[in-house]
Amino acid sequence: MSTAAARTHAARLVTAHGKPLDDPEGGLTHLFPSADALAAVDPESLAMPRTRRTTLTTLARLLADGGLRLGVDTDWAEARARLLALPGFGPWTVDVIAMRALGDPDAFLPTDLGIRRAASELGLPSTPAALTARAEGWRPWRAYAVQYLWATDSHPINFLPA
Repeated sequence: MSTAAARTHAARLVTAHGKPLDDPEGGLTHLFPSADALAAVDPESLAMPRTRRTTLTTLARLLADGGLRLGVDTDWAEARARLLALPGFGPWTVDVIAMRALGDPDAFLPTDLGIRRAASELGLPSTPAALTARAEGWRPWRAYAVQYLWATDSHPINFLPA
């Protein structure tokens, strides 16, 4: 999914199911919906492909009922294994969650297009296998390399209009 499509889906989800905010500055309108709120949503009301709805609602239900915990105190290997067993979760998604929600400093995304493009621009290998091999020397801090590569990429999301 492209960054623009992900932003559109997230905005729809937040607007429809997030908690409205009263922001006098007018910038922030809603909080992202809680797992409880998303677990209560009728999947048919979600404007996304059926498989993506299943992925989202399965995750929301597990988080809401405590069947899955995702936080900095979570066992990283166990969380990864549990997520990979869910419908619609692949290595890229699981490593993003490991990096963002679990705080795993070694999560690595060698298949991410932005990472591969930035690596190439910096003279690093850009195929997933070669980049993974090169990144072995960055352990246990590869998530920092991911952040750096994302920040140096020329993707439009990194450049806000003046």
